Amino acid sequence: MTGAGAGVSRSSSQSSSLSSSLSSSRPGPLVMGIVNVTPDSFSDGGNWAESEAAIAHGHRLLAQGADVLDIGGESTRPGATRPVLAEELDRVVPVISALAAAGARISVDTMRSEVAREAVAAGAEIVNDVSGGLADPAILDVVAETDALYVAMHWRAHADHMQSFTTYEDGVVAGVRRELGLRLDAARAAGVRDEQIVLDPGLGFAKTADHNWELLAGLEELEEFGLPLLVGASRKTFLGALLAAPDGTPRPIDGREYAGAALAVLLAQRGVWCLRVHDVAATCDALAVWARLQTGEAATRRSEGRP
Repeated sequence: MTGAGAGVSRSSSQSSSLSSSLSSSRPGPLVMGIVNVTPDSFSDGGNWAESEAAIAHGHRLLAQGADVLDIGGESTRPGATRPVLAEELDRVVPVISALAAAGARISVDTMRSEVAREAVAAGAEIVNDVSGGLADPAILDVVAETDALYVAMHWRAHADHMQSFTTYEDGVVAGVRRELGLRLDAARAAGVRDEQIVLDPGLGFAKTADHNWELLAGLEELEEFGLPLLVGASRKTFLGALLAAPDGTPRPIDGREYAGAALAVLLAQRGVWCLRVHDVAATCDALAVWARLQTGEAATRRSEGRP
């Protein structure tokens, strides 16, 4: 088993002090609402591409129950090309500044160290790096200099060719665990503290639909790192394939909301730290039902004298 992270034996329920400082008004995982300030994201590209529209959308997601807003200026859908640095900065920094000033807890979705630095200066508390430091290793230095949380996702290649890297010789769960262990080693070597680190299995990134389901079923392998987990399954292609019409046509993106809410409940039961979602209202409703049921079950156990 490769990577220093492989030897960590703490339970994933032992969240770090920094991750615990981001709290939800409900039991269960944090809900991270997605704000894509892009013209080409797979789900809502162009809807919030202008700063004013993105800021307004962020406020809507907060009103629906989002605990954190994830602001991104680069699409990572399969086949997407990268914006230049100045363009990404122009997209995200004004939105982060405005929403942070209004009291929102902010995550910046970026692979670039320069964007991470400017975003944290503007008020972001989380750096959500889908490359886990592979695209720009200097991003780890930026995080190490701050108290920002760092989400290290499993990643193999940029969006324009990532689906050419879907071979996992020893199985996807073992492969993702090993490669995330290497990213954890790199983060630690750069001075990022364990209490800053959150791991993400990277659903949809260099993964087939079957790979995604295998990862979701095998999350306990990643829980063994003893670090909080973030999962982003919202509206992704593997859900569209699951819900395909009889002729094989995938369910359209805007028809995957209920599947996402069901998955949110299952992941809450698994103790996942954060869910990154588009459909905040549906997710929060589903989690409210789950949380209330937990309360009822606890009351029943107490009345029966059971632990």
